[in-house]
Formats: sequence, structure tokens, C-alpha cells
Amino acid sequence: MIPRTLFSDEHDMFRDAARRFIASEITPYHHQWERDGVVPRELWRKAGDAGLLCPNVPVEYGGPGANFLYNVVITEELGRAGATGPQFTVHSDMVASYILSFGTDAQKKQWLPGMVSGEIVGALGLTEPGGGSDLKAMRTRALRDGDEYVINGQKTYISNGQLCDIVVLACKTDPEAGAKGVSLIVVETTRGGFERGRRLEKLGLKAQDTSELFFNDVRVPVANRLGDEGAGFKMAMHKLAHERLIIAANAIATCEAVLEWTVSYTRERKAFGKRIAEFQNTRFKVAELTALVQGARVFVDRCIELAVANQLDSTDSAMAKMVASELQCKVVDECLQFFGGYGYTLDYPIAHAYIDARVRRIAGGSSEVMREIVSRKVFQD
Repeated sequence: MIPRTLFSDEHDMFRDAARRFIASEITPYHHQWERDGVVPRELWRKAGDAGLLCPNVPVEYGGPGANFLYNVVITEELGRAGATGPQFTVHSDMVASYILSFGTDAQKKQWLPGMVSGEIVGALGLTEPGGGSDLKAMRTRALRDGDEYVINGQKTYISNGQLCDIVVLACKTDPEAGAKGVSLIVVETTRGGFERGRRLEKLGLKAQDTSELFFNDVRVPVANRLGDEGAGFKMAMHKLAHERLIIAANAIATCEAVLEWTVSYTRERKAFGKRIAEFQNTRFKVAELTALVQGARVFVDRCIELAVANQLDSTDSAMAKMVASELQCKVVDECLQFFGGYGYTLDYPIAHAYIDARVRRIAGGSSEVMREIVSRKVFQD
């Protein structure tokens, strides 16, 4: 396999610490959290104590001031362990990233230290019922009333919706201006008129808290707006490239773990007097999948390098997300076949990986949207 040169010895030490934390604080309890439909609030504080939240937040805002590669390590290790419940990536790589990139110094000091410690849990409010990937069609309104916005609307499919203390909310401050009328406003969930809706029952990601959120005449200070009024759509498009890369990194790490499980299982399991690993079909299929994953890994790692250098564009991130998420679905499907009936039982992690993978071709922008983004670049001339 091609060695990875992205990470230093310090990153490797951090990876070991993250792996130990997941093994002791997440994996033993994950099945129960899947039954509960949510992870406990205490996990966020433990993760904060362990330095696993918002590692790239600067020291002046309560963080360790590490680089983005530490964030990548965390999402890879969660993927490797099949730990789909804790949405640390939404919290650290999306919500905190918006505040860090577009917030004022006062806003950063207000919210980021608590996000680093796990005392504040963040959610990102973009998607609406009937809206899907079409952010310009959002109907949530934030109308100016003196020094406040009055917000009315609804969001859905919101990760961390039941636990969150703040929501970075996309809404229309100018309903007639299309994309240029979208603004991002940080809404504290203690404000009057905010309501949490039902926790959604999903095909997979059973431990992940995914909810509806309602805003009924919620009054928020204008000072809670991130950046300029009307700049929200542009900010969201910029950050979606980052989000899609995180999804790709998690997907490839999951693929690698699934291949490891499959190789280990087929070496032990016997059929017709032979180990399953001795059949040519097994060896050829696993070899093929390994080659595909290795190729995708090299491309995703290159995108990570570009992100560290602030050079990642929306086309490359769309390609990475499309390739990695579709490959994840292929790998878990074809590897599950080698487990036979056991692969269809939830006693085996391959079954969880199978049901959790399907959303990857939807969340963060569907595969169809990714193809549209890539095609614009291909046909621009």
C-alpha cells in the first residue's frame, strides 16, 4: 500500500489517543445508543476533556490551536470504528468552522470555548422540508425589527438537533433577493419560540440524533448574525466544500475498516472444506475493492493537502465526496456477501456499516448534485 505522508508523529500519537477514547468511551455503548436514538450529553464533555472537539480552534478562543489534520484524524477514527452516533464532525468541522471563519472576535469568544469543552453542542440548520439540496429555495425568514431578527420557519434532518445549544441557521433576511437574500444567524436554543420537533426514525445512523427544529417568532439580536447580511449563501457554498471532504475522509476510513473485517472473517470461516479466503472469487473481489479504495484514498489525501493549504475548490471536494460515498456503498454491499447470513444480523459490525452507508450518497449534497457541480467545470469551456 502507498504510505500516507500527510501526518507527523504528533498526529499519529493523537490518532492513538483518539482510538483509545473511542474504544473505551464509545464502542462498548454504541448499540445501546442506537436503541436510545441519541448519545448521552456526558459524552460531549468527555470528548472535550480528551481534546477531541474543535482541535483547530486557536488558543485565544479556548482551543488547542492544532491544524486541520487533527480534525481529519478524528473523523477517520470514528469511521474506522463504525461510530456513527457522535456527530463530532458536525459540531467541530461545520458549526465551529462557520463561527471561526465568519464570526467576529466577540462571537468567537462567546461560543467557541464552550464548543471546545463540550459544554456547548452545535448544530447546523440548512435543510428544510421539501428543500433538500436546494438552499436557495429555503422558506425560513428572519425579518429585521430594530436590533433584533424575528425568525419563523422549520428545519429538518438536523444532526445534534435534540442536544444542541446553538444552531447556525440559514434563513432569508430578504425573501425577494434569491441566493443574495440568505443570511446565517446563530440561534441559542434557550430563546423563546424555539422548539425541538420529533427525533426522526431513520434507516441507519440509529444512534445519531437527527431532528426537526421549529422557529416561531424567535427573537435574536442582530449581533448574532455571522458576516454581512445576504452573504449566507456564499458562506455556505464555501463551507460545503469542507463538509464534503470530511464526509469523503470518513467514507474511505470506513471502507478500509470493512475490508479489514472481511479479510479477517474469510480467513477463519470455512465452507465446503475450505476457508472462504481460499476461493478465487473471494481473493479477486477483495483485491479489486482494495485497489479501488487505495485509489480513492490517494485522491482524498490530495484533497486534504489542498484543504490544509486553503486551495481546495468545490469541484475537487464534490468529486471526492461522490467517489468516496459511492465506493463506500459498493464496498459494504459486496463485503457483506462474504459474511453470509451472519452479515445480515446486527451482531456483526458489517451489518451496521451496510445500513449506515446509504445516507452518504444523500447527505452533504446528493450524488446527483455532485455530478452537476463537476459537470459545470468539465463543460465550462
